[in-house]
Formats: sequence, C-alpha cells, structure tokens
Amino acid sequence: MEVPEARERLSAVRAAVHQAVVGRDAVLDEVLTGLVADGHLLIEDRPGLGKTLIARSFAEALGLDFRRIQFTADLLPHDITGGELYDAARASLTFRPGPVFTHLLLADEINRAPPKVQSALLEAMQEYQVTGDGTTRPLERPFLVLATQNPLELEGTYPLPEAQVDRFLMRLSVGYPTPEEEREILRRRRERRQDAVTLPRALDRAGFLEIQAAAERIEVDPAVEAYAVDLVAATRSDPRAEVGASPRGSLALLKLSRARALMDGRTYVVPDDLKRIAVPGLAHRLLIKPEPWIRGVRGVDVVRGALERVPVPKVR
Repeated sequence: MEVPEARERLSAVRAAVHQAVVGRDAVLDEVLTGLVADGHLLIEDRPGLGKTLIARSFAEALGLDFRRIQFTADLLPHDITGGELYDAARASLTFRPGPVFTHLLLADEINRAPPKVQSALLEAMQEYQVTGDGTTRPLERPFLVLATQNPLELEGTYPLPEAQVDRFLMRLSVGYPTPEEEREILRRRRERRQDAVTLPRALDRAGFLEIQAAAERIEVDPAVEAYAVDLVAATRSDPRAEVGASPRGSLALLKLSRARALMDGRTYVVPDDLKRIAVPGLAHRLLIKPEPWIRGVRGVDVVRGALERVPVPKVR
C-alpha cells in the first residue's frame, strides 16, 4: 500500500472513531500512531473518561477482533491464556483459547492483577505467543494490548514491573473533555436513545497489516536517527534521573516517528515527528531519583528537558 492511500484510510478510521468519541483529537492521534507502529499502549487516567470506549471504537473501525479483560486480584494466568479441558465426547483434552487470543485486547485496570497473571500477559506482549501445558501457541497478528490503570487508587493493586512498563510503546492520558465537548456528548446520547454506538468499519485486518507494513518502509535520514539516539542519551545523563531510557526507547522513537510520518502523508521522517511523540514514547521508561521525585519531578519533565537541550538536526 502506498503512502497516499494509507493516509486516506487512516483518516477514514479517525472519522469513524469520532462518531463515538467526541473531541480528544490529540489522544486519538496518539493511539492510532501507536497501533500503526505495532505497539502496546498504557492509558493511565481516572475512571469514566472513555478509555474503554476508545479501545472498542478503534477495534470496530479497524475491523479487528476485540476482547476485554477486567483484571482483579483473584485472576489466574489460565483465565487470560486459556487451557486444556477434558472433552467427554471425544474422551480427550481440548485446548480452549482464552481472551488473549484476539487482535486488540483491552487489559482494564492491569495493575490489579497479581504478578503471575502479569507475567503471562508479558510473554504474549513480547513474544506474541502463549505457553501452557508444555505447548507454545502463537498469537495471530496483529496482537495489540491497550492497558489501563487508575493512578489515584493504590489499595489492592500490584505495581507493574519496570520490565513490563518498558514493553509499552507509549503511555497516554485521556484527560477531561472541554465543556463544549461534554455538551456534545450529552446531545449525541440524547439523540441516540441508547448507550451503544455502532461504528462503520473503515478497514479490515488485511488492510491494517498493509498499513503497518507501509510504515516500515518510511525513510529515516541518518541525522534523524542520530537525533533519536541523542534524545535518549540525554535522559540517561540528566542528574534527576536514576535510570534513563534503554535502547528500547530509541527503537520506540523510530517506530512511532515512522507511523507519525505515514499519518501525515510523508514518505520520510522529520525531526518534528520525534518531538511530537518523545514524551509519550519515553517518559514512562525513566526512574526519577527520590529527592527530585519528592519535589514533583517526573519522567515527562526529564524528556522535555532533553528536547530543549538536544540540538535539532537540519535535514532536507
């Protein structure tokens, strides 16, 4: 698929999602960028802001299978991966796939699951496979996880391991709608006379895979690659950071900038593409030292500082 056609189809996806989600242009663009870049996304925000609606809307518009898991403290690994059950009719064991066997998985309140469940999900996220009962089963591509967590409630939660947080390509925040957007939400609900929203399908699985392949063909100038490396290195040298971004952060900038260029209809990456996705692509990968943390410094501040310090290359 060529870049102009990919851009047109992605615009149709955005238009379809907007039939269910009012406003939120910035976060919807970030979600679509992450999906095109074939990455898992972590949405951290308060309840009731439309995280589930956004995930379901993208699945419908992209023509992908969708499953949702409500993570709780009593969840077990086989509840998400599936397992072998005895089939009396055949007098044999039959594998029943769990909800992880889908294209777009919503992991709701992921930090409420115990470590064993998170480990099972981590294998699926990283290796695109599920191992159980001595058998490894591959997951059909695309396999994308949209995980949510509530930053306000800590009781009954299990902090995500740093290794798992680093597997998320981006960390996003939805935010509250403006008063105008909230009035539009009420108007649409009043006219619909039901909660459910049916969206048109703008793509199918094969078309989405073609768009992901087109993003891999976007050209990246060596100077832009060096800019990505310098940004990541700047997070490591910041005196406020205990741990900076790993090379996985550089790879995230590469993948996200290519997807961003494709969505803008370009066959090449420019430095502004990296600047637009640097904060959601890098901030969650950093650990801040205790004293700056107490003063309110977060990973976002370190990444923004890197963007200010690192010279922007001039490319044709």
